[in-house]
Amino acid sequence: MADTGSRLKELECRACCTSSDAFRVASVCPTCGHALFANYRLEDLDGRDWLRKVTERPATLWRYRELLPVGSDEFVTSLGEGFTPLLPLGDVPGAEGVAVSLKDDGTMPTGSFKARGMAVAVSRAKELGLRDLFVPSAGNAGVALAAYAARASLRARVYLPERTPEPMKQSVRLYGAEVVEVQGTIREAGEKARADEKRRGSFDLSTLREPYRVEGKKTMGFEVFEQSGSHDLPDAIVYPTGGGTGLVGMAKAFAELRALGLMERPPRLYAVQPDGCAPVVRALDEGAPQVTPWGEPRTIAPGLLVPSPFSSERILEAVRSTRGGGVTVTDAAIVSAMRDLAMRHGLSVSPEGAAPYAALPKLVDRKLVSPGERVLLYNTGTGLPFSWEALARSVG
Repeated sequence: MADTGSRLKELECRACCTSSDAFRVASVCPTCGHALFANYRLEDLDGRDWLRKVTERPATLWRYRELLPVGSDEFVTSLGEGFTPLLPLGDVPGAEGVAVSLKDDGTMPTGSFKARGMAVAVSRAKELGLRDLFVPSAGNAGVALAAYAARASLRARVYLPERTPEPMKQSVRLYGAEVVEVQGTIREAGEKARADEKRRGSFDLSTLREPYRVEGKKTMGFEVFEQSGSHDLPDAIVYPTGGGTGLVGMAKAFAELRALGLMERPPRLYAVQPDGCAPVVRALDEGAPQVTPWGEPRTIAPGLLVPSPFSSERILEAVRSTRGGGVTVTDAAIVSAMRDLAMRHGLSVSPEGAAPYAALPKLVDRKLVSPGERVLLYNTGTGLPFSWEALARSVG
Protein backbone atom coordinates (compact mmCIF):
# COMPACT_ATOMS: atom_id res chain seq x y z
CA MET A 1 0.00 0.00 0.00
CA ALA A 2 1.11 3.57 -0.72
CA ASP A 3 2.51 5.90 1.88
CA THR A 4 0.37 8.99 2.45
CA GLY A 5 3.39 11.24 2.90
CA SER A 6 2.30 12.18 6.43
CA ARG A 7 4.88 14.33 8.17
CA LEU A 8 3.76 13.36 11.67
CA LYS A 9 6.67 13.80 14.07
CA GLU A 10 5.58 13.65 17.71
CA LEU A 11 2.82 14.33 20.20
CA GLU A 12 3.11 17.35 22.46
CA CYS A 13 1.39 18.45 25.65
CA ARG A 14 1.01 22.23 25.68
CA ALA A 15 0.31 22.23 29.41
CA CYS A 16 3.62 20.73 30.59
CA CYS A 17 5.64 20.64 27.32
CA THR A 18 6.07 16.84 27.48
CA SER A 19 6.72 15.10 24.16
CA SER A 20 5.30 11.63 23.47
CA ASP A 21 5.85 9.00 20.81
CA ALA A 22 3.34 9.55 18.01
CA PHE A 23 3.76 6.00 16.72
CA ARG A 24 2.33 4.27 19.79
CA VAL A 25 -1.20 4.30 21.15
CA ALA A 26 -1.69 7.47 23.20
CA SER A 27 -4.59 9.15 24.94
CA VAL A 28 -3.80 12.10 27.23
CA CYS A 29 -0.44 13.36 28.46
CA PRO A 30 1.16 10.67 30.68
CA THR A 31 2.71 13.39 32.85
CA CYS A 32 -0.15 15.78 33.60
CA GLY A 33 -3.29 14.29 32.03
CA HIS A 34 -3.95 17.18 29.62
CA ALA A 35 -4.60 16.90 25.88
CA LEU A 36 -1.89 15.80 23.46
CA PHE A 37 -1.46 17.40 20.03
CA ALA A 38 0.24 16.16 16.88
CA ASN A 39 3.30 18.00 15.59
CA TYR A 40 4.54 17.72 12.01
CA ARG A 41 7.85 18.21 10.22
CA LEU A 42 7.10 21.54 8.56
CA GLU A 43 10.60 22.99 8.30
CA ASP A 44 11.40 21.50 4.88
CA LEU A 45 7.89 21.54 3.41
CA ASP A 46 7.46 24.17 0.68
CA GLY A 47 4.10 25.72 1.55
CA ARG A 48 3.19 27.05 -1.89
CA ASP A 49 4.20 23.83 -3.63
CA TRP A 50 2.19 21.82 -1.09
CA LEU A 51 -0.87 24.02 -1.64
CA ARG A 52 -0.58 23.61 -5.42
CA LYS A 53 -0.53 19.81 -5.02
CA VAL A 54 -3.46 19.93 -2.62
CA THR A 55 -5.67 21.74 -5.14
CA GLU A 56 -5.09 18.99 -7.71
CA ARG A 57 -6.35 16.22 -5.40
CA PRO A 58 -9.89 14.83 -4.86
CA ALA A 59 -12.19 17.11 -2.89
CA THR A 60 -12.08 15.35 0.47
CA LEU A 61 -10.27 16.27 3.68
CA TRP A 62 -7.61 13.68 2.82
CA ARG A 63 -6.22 16.13 0.25
CA TYR A 64 -4.27 17.57 3.22
CA ARG A 65 -2.67 14.18 3.91
CA GLU A 66 0.87 15.44 4.62
CA LEU A 67 -0.51 17.29 7.65
CA LEU A 68 -2.72 14.43 8.85
CA PRO A 69 -1.50 11.59 11.09
CA VAL A 70 -2.30 8.47 9.03
CA GLY A 71 0.84 7.06 7.45
CA SER A 72 -0.51 4.43 5.04
CA ASP A 73 -3.35 4.57 2.53
CA GLU A 74 -4.28 1.07 3.70
CA PHE A 75 -5.77 2.49 6.90
CA VAL A 76 -7.52 5.57 5.53
CA THR A 77 -11.20 5.09 6.38
CA SER A 78 -13.27 7.43 4.25
CA LEU A 79 -16.89 8.09 3.31
CA GLY A 80 -15.97 11.04 1.09
CA GLU A 81 -15.93 13.56 3.96
CA GLY A 82 -14.74 17.13 3.67
CA PHE A 83 -14.65 20.09 1.32
CA THR A 84 -18.17 21.14 2.23
CA PRO A 85 -19.75 24.15 0.53
CA LEU A 86 -19.02 27.72 1.53
CA LEU A 87 -22.13 29.73 0.65
CA PRO A 88 -22.72 33.51 0.51
CA LEU A 89 -25.82 34.53 2.45
CA GLY A 90 -26.29 38.09 1.26
CA ASP A 91 -28.09 40.46 3.61
CA VAL A 92 -28.64 39.24 7.17
CA PRO A 93 -31.05 41.22 9.40
CA GLY A 94 -29.15 43.03 12.12
CA ALA A 95 -25.84 42.74 10.25
CA GLU A 96 -26.32 45.24 7.45
CA GLY A 97 -23.12 45.98 5.53
CA VAL A 98 -21.43 42.76 6.69
CA ALA A 99 -20.46 40.26 3.98
CA VAL A 100 -21.83 37.04 5.48
CA SER A 101 -21.16 33.50 4.29
CA LEU A 102 -21.84 30.07 5.79
CA LYS A 103 -19.76 26.88 5.75
CA ASP A 104 -22.19 23.97 5.69
CA ASP A 105 -20.94 20.81 7.38
CA GLY A 106 -24.53 19.55 7.48
CA THR A 107 -23.70 18.03 4.09
CA MET A 108 -21.09 15.67 5.58
CA PRO A 109 -21.62 11.88 5.21
CA THR A 110 -23.04 11.46 8.73
CA GLY A 111 -24.77 14.85 8.77
CA SER A 112 -22.32 16.81 10.88
CA PHE A 113 -18.77 18.09 11.27
CA LYS A 114 -18.10 15.17 13.63
CA ALA A 115 -17.37 13.07 10.53
CA ARG A 116 -14.12 15.01 10.14
CA GLY A 117 -12.72 14.07 13.52
CA MET A 118 -13.96 10.49 13.51
CA ALA A 119 -12.69 9.78 9.98
CA VAL A 120 -9.16 10.69 11.05
CA ALA A 121 -9.33 9.26 14.59
CA VAL A 122 -10.78 5.93 13.49
CA SER A 123 -8.26 5.65 10.64
CA ARG A 124 -5.39 6.29 13.04
CA ALA A 125 -6.84 3.91 15.64
CA LYS A 126 -6.97 1.15 13.04
CA GLU A 127 -3.40 1.91 11.96
CA LEU A 128 -2.23 1.63 15.57
CA GLY A 129 -3.94 -1.76 15.98
CA LEU A 130 -6.94 -0.75 18.09
CA ARG A 131 -10.08 -2.79 17.62
CA ASP A 132 -12.59 -1.69 20.28
CA LEU A 133 -13.65 1.98 20.57
CA PHE A 134 -16.12 3.97 22.65
CA VAL A 135 -17.28 7.55 23.00
CA PRO A 136 -19.67 9.56 25.18
CA SER A 137 -21.65 11.82 22.86
CA ALA A 138 -24.50 14.28 22.63
CA GLY A 139 -25.48 12.56 19.38
CA ASN A 140 -23.51 13.57 16.29
CA ALA A 141 -20.13 12.21 17.43
CA GLY A 142 -21.76 8.90 18.27
CA VAL A 143 -23.36 8.63 14.84
CA ALA A 144 -20.02 9.46 13.20
CA LEU A 145 -18.08 6.93 15.29
CA ALA A 146 -20.64 4.23 14.55
CA ALA A 147 -20.42 4.86 10.79
CA TYR A 148 -16.63 5.02 10.57
CA ALA A 149 -16.16 2.05 12.90
CA ALA A 150 -18.46 0.06 10.61
CA ARG A 151 -16.44 1.19 7.59
CA ALA A 152 -13.22 0.14 9.33
CA SER A 153 -14.65 -3.15 10.70
CA LEU A 154 -14.05 -2.07 14.32
CA ARG A 155 -16.29 -2.45 17.37
CA ALA A 156 -17.89 0.65 18.87
CA ARG A 157 -20.04 1.62 21.85
CA VAL A 158 -21.72 4.99 22.19
CA TYR A 159 -22.88 6.47 25.51
CA LEU A 160 -25.74 8.90 24.90
CA PRO A 161 -27.82 11.10 27.23
CA GLU A 162 -31.39 9.78 27.32
CA ARG A 163 -32.67 13.08 25.88
CA THR A 164 -30.67 12.58 22.66
CA PRO A 165 -32.99 12.83 19.63
CA GLU A 166 -34.35 9.39 18.75
CA PRO A 167 -33.21 9.52 15.09
CA MET A 168 -29.61 9.78 16.30
CA LYS A 169 -29.97 6.76 18.59
CA GLN A 170 -31.50 4.81 15.72
CA SER A 171 -28.67 5.79 13.38
CA VAL A 172 -26.02 4.59 15.84
CA ARG A 173 -27.77 1.23 16.14
CA LEU A 174 -28.26 0.95 12.39
CA TYR A 175 -24.50 1.27 11.84
CA GLY A 176 -24.04 -1.66 14.24
CA ALA A 177 -22.69 0.13 17.31
CA GLU A 178 -24.03 -0.49 20.81
CA VAL A 179 -25.99 2.34 22.45
CA VAL A 180 -25.80 2.89 26.21
CA GLU A 181 -28.34 5.48 27.41
CA VAL A 182 -27.43 7.61 30.42
CA GLN A 183 -29.44 10.02 32.56
CA GLY A 184 -28.07 13.57 32.54
CA THR A 185 -25.80 15.42 30.13
CA ILE A 186 -22.70 14.44 28.23
CA ARG A 187 -20.79 14.97 31.49
CA GLU A 188 -22.64 12.06 33.12
CA ALA A 189 -22.36 10.03 29.91
CA GLY A 190 -18.58 10.51 30.01
CA GLU A 191 -18.34 9.49 33.65
CA LYS A 192 -20.32 6.29 33.06
CA ALA A 193 -18.43 5.48 29.86
CA ARG A 194 -15.02 5.70 31.48
CA ALA A 195 -16.16 3.72 34.52
CA ASP A 196 -17.78 0.96 32.43
CA GLU A 197 -15.00 0.70 29.86
CA LYS A 198 -12.08 0.59 32.27
CA ARG A 199 -12.24 -3.18 32.60
CA ARG A 200 -12.70 -3.80 28.86
CA GLY A 201 -9.42 -2.39 27.59
CA SER A 202 -11.27 -0.39 24.93
CA PHE A 203 -10.08 2.98 23.64
CA ASP A 204 -11.68 6.33 24.53
CA LEU A 205 -12.37 8.64 21.58
CA SER A 206 -13.80 11.45 23.75
CA THR A 207 -13.24 15.06 22.78
CA LEU A 208 -9.55 16.01 23.30
CA ARG A 209 -8.91 12.80 25.27
CA GLU A 210 -7.04 11.38 22.26
CA PRO A 211 -4.82 13.30 19.83
CA TYR A 212 -6.42 12.74 16.44
CA ARG A 213 -10.03 13.93 16.34
CA VAL A 214 -8.72 17.49 16.46
CA GLU A 215 -6.55 16.70 13.42
CA GLY A 216 -9.70 15.96 11.46
CA LYS A 217 -11.35 19.11 12.80
CA LYS A 218 -8.43 21.30 11.74
CA THR A 219 -9.33 20.57 8.11
CA MET A 220 -12.17 23.06 8.63
CA GLY A 221 -9.51 25.75 8.84
CA PHE A 222 -7.61 24.40 5.83
CA GLU A 223 -10.80 24.38 3.76
CA VAL A 224 -11.82 27.90 4.76
CA PHE A 225 -8.35 29.08 3.72
CA GLU A 226 -8.40 27.22 0.42
CA GLN A 227 -12.00 28.06 -0.52
CA SER A 228 -11.70 31.75 0.41
CA GLY A 229 -8.29 32.41 -1.06
CA SER A 230 -5.49 34.01 0.92
CA HIS A 231 -6.66 37.53 -0.01
CA ASP A 232 -10.35 37.03 0.77
CA LEU A 233 -10.20 35.26 4.11
CA PRO A 234 -13.02 36.03 6.52
CA ASP A 235 -12.19 38.61 9.15
CA ALA A 236 -14.11 36.55 11.69
CA ILE A 237 -15.49 33.02 12.05
CA VAL A 238 -18.49 32.56 14.34
CA TYR A 239 -18.62 29.04 15.73
CA PRO A 240 -21.05 27.09 17.98
CA THR A 241 -19.11 25.78 20.95
CA GLY A 242 -19.72 22.69 23.06
CA GLY A 243 -16.62 20.53 23.50
CA GLY A 244 -14.56 23.11 21.62
CA THR A 245 -12.47 20.90 19.31
CA GLY A 246 -13.57 22.87 16.27
CA LEU A 247 -12.07 26.06 17.68
CA VAL A 248 -8.91 24.26 18.75
CA GLY A 249 -8.64 22.56 15.36
CA MET A 250 -9.10 25.74 13.31
CA ALA A 251 -6.57 27.64 15.42
CA LYS A 252 -4.11 24.77 14.91
CA ALA A 253 -4.69 24.85 11.15
CA PHE A 254 -4.05 28.57 11.04
CA ALA A 255 -0.84 28.18 13.06
CA GLU A 256 0.40 25.52 10.63
CA LEU A 257 -0.50 27.69 7.63
CA ARG A 258 1.43 30.58 9.16
CA ALA A 259 4.43 28.29 9.74
CA LEU A 260 4.30 27.37 6.04
CA GLY A 261 4.28 31.03 5.04
CA LEU A 262 0.76 30.85 3.62
CA MET A 263 -1.12 33.04 6.12
CA GLU A 264 -0.25 36.26 7.90
CA ARG A 265 -3.15 36.93 10.25
CA PRO A 266 -5.84 34.37 11.08
CA PRO A 267 -9.56 35.17 11.24
CA ARG A 268 -10.86 36.09 14.68
CA LEU A 269 -12.66 33.15 16.27
CA TYR A 270 -15.88 33.81 18.19
CA ALA A 271 -17.37 31.11 20.42
CA VAL A 272 -21.17 31.03 20.59
CA GLN A 273 -22.97 29.25 23.44
CA PRO A 274 -26.56 29.18 24.72
CA ASP A 275 -27.18 31.37 27.71
CA GLY A 276 -28.28 28.29 29.67
CA CYS A 277 -24.88 26.59 29.27
CA ALA A 278 -22.02 28.98 28.55
CA PRO A 279 -18.90 27.97 30.52
CA VAL A 280 -16.48 28.96 27.71
CA VAL A 281 -18.02 32.40 27.11
CA ARG A 282 -18.08 33.07 30.85
CA ALA A 283 -14.38 32.19 31.14
CA LEU A 284 -13.54 34.42 28.16
CA ASP A 285 -15.49 37.32 29.67
CA GLU A 286 -13.81 36.87 33.04
CA GLY A 287 -10.30 36.41 31.65
CA ALA A 288 -10.10 33.05 33.41
CA PRO A 289 -7.42 30.49 32.47
CA GLN A 290 -9.95 27.63 32.40
CA VAL A 291 -13.67 27.10 32.65
CA THR A 292 -15.58 26.34 35.81
CA PRO A 293 -18.44 23.81 35.50
CA TRP A 294 -21.80 25.29 34.60
CA GLY A 295 -24.49 24.59 37.17
CA GLU A 296 -27.90 23.37 36.01
CA PRO A 297 -27.12 23.40 32.27
CA ARG A 298 -30.05 23.69 29.87
CA THR A 299 -30.52 24.27 26.15
CA ILE A 300 -32.42 22.85 23.21
CA ALA A 301 -29.12 22.35 21.35
CA PRO A 302 -27.79 18.96 22.52
CA GLY A 303 -24.29 19.48 21.08
CA LEU A 304 -23.92 22.67 23.12
CA LEU A 305 -25.00 21.06 26.41
CA VAL A 306 -21.41 20.61 27.63
CA PRO A 307 -21.17 22.08 31.14
CA SER A 308 -17.45 21.39 31.66
CA PRO A 309 -15.43 20.78 28.46
CA PHE A 310 -12.20 18.82 28.88
CA SER A 311 -8.89 20.67 28.45
CA SER A 312 -10.72 23.99 28.35
CA GLU A 313 -7.41 25.85 28.58
CA ARG A 314 -6.78 24.93 24.95
CA ILE A 315 -10.22 26.17 23.87
CA LEU A 316 -9.66 29.54 25.52
CA GLU A 317 -6.14 29.67 24.09
CA ALA A 318 -7.50 29.07 20.58
CA VAL A 319 -9.95 31.97 20.81
CA ARG A 320 -7.53 34.38 22.46
CA SER A 321 -4.71 33.59 20.03
CA THR A 322 -6.86 34.98 17.21
CA ARG A 323 -8.02 38.08 19.14
CA GLY A 324 -11.55 36.67 19.21
CA GLY A 325 -14.15 36.38 21.94
CA GLY A 326 -17.47 34.88 22.91
CA VAL A 327 -21.18 35.61 23.01
CA THR A 328 -24.33 33.87 24.24
CA VAL A 329 -27.74 33.51 22.59
CA THR A 330 -31.14 32.42 23.86
CA ASP A 331 -32.82 29.19 22.86
CA ALA A 332 -35.64 31.26 21.37
CA ALA A 333 -33.13 33.08 19.15
CA ILE A 334 -31.70 29.72 18.04
CA VAL A 335 -35.15 28.46 17.00
CA SER A 336 -35.85 31.69 15.14
CA ALA A 337 -32.49 31.42 13.37
CA MET A 338 -33.24 27.84 12.27
CA ARG A 339 -36.46 29.05 10.65
CA ASP A 340 -34.86 32.10 9.06
CA LEU A 341 -32.00 30.09 7.56
CA ALA A 342 -34.53 27.63 6.12
CA MET A 343 -37.05 30.13 4.75
CA ARG A 344 -34.68 32.93 3.73
CA HIS A 345 -31.68 30.89 2.56
CA GLY A 346 -32.95 27.35 1.92
CA LEU A 347 -30.60 25.84 4.50
CA SER A 348 -31.35 23.00 6.91
CA VAL A 349 -29.28 23.59 10.04
CA SER A 350 -29.14 22.03 13.48
CA PRO A 351 -29.86 24.11 16.60
CA GLU A 352 -26.08 24.24 17.12
CA GLY A 353 -25.52 25.45 13.56
CA ALA A 354 -28.21 28.12 13.93
CA ALA A 355 -26.49 29.64 16.98
CA PRO A 356 -23.86 31.63 14.98
CA TYR A 357 -26.60 33.16 12.80
CA ALA A 358 -28.49 34.13 15.96
CA ALA A 359 -25.30 35.60 17.45
CA LEU A 360 -24.29 37.77 14.49
CA PRO A 361 -26.55 40.78 15.26
CA LYS A 362 -25.29 40.72 18.85
CA LEU A 363 -21.66 40.75 17.66
CA VAL A 364 -22.44 43.71 15.39
CA ASP A 365 -24.27 45.54 18.18
CA ARG A 366 -21.26 45.08 20.47
CA LYS A 367 -18.95 46.29 17.68
CA LEU A 368 -17.05 43.02 17.71
CA VAL A 369 -17.96 42.77 14.02
CA SER A 370 -18.15 45.86 11.82
CA PRO A 371 -19.86 46.75 8.52
CA GLY A 372 -17.46 46.09 5.64
CA GLU A 373 -15.99 42.99 7.27
CA ARG A 374 -16.29 39.44 5.94
CA VAL A 375 -17.82 37.02 8.44
CA LEU A 376 -18.13 33.25 8.15
CA LEU A 377 -20.82 31.43 10.12
CA TYR A 378 -20.15 27.74 10.72
CA ASN A 379 -23.04 25.30 10.51
CA THR A 380 -21.90 22.11 12.19
CA GLY A 381 -24.83 19.86 11.34
CA THR A 382 -28.02 19.18 9.43
CA GLY A 383 -31.37 20.06 10.92
CA LEU A 384 -33.02 16.85 9.70
CA PRO A 385 -32.99 14.95 13.05
CA PHE A 386 -34.82 17.86 14.72
CA SER A 387 -38.47 18.90 14.70
CA TRP A 388 -38.60 22.68 14.40
CA GLU A 389 -42.18 22.73 15.67
CA ALA A 390 -41.25 20.73 18.79
CA LEU A 391 -38.28 23.00 19.47
CA ALA A 392 -40.47 26.07 19.04
CA ARG A 393 -43.01 24.68 21.50
CA SER A 394 -40.29 23.90 24.01
CA VAL A 395 -39.21 27.55 24.16
CA GLY A 396 -42.76 28.89 24.16
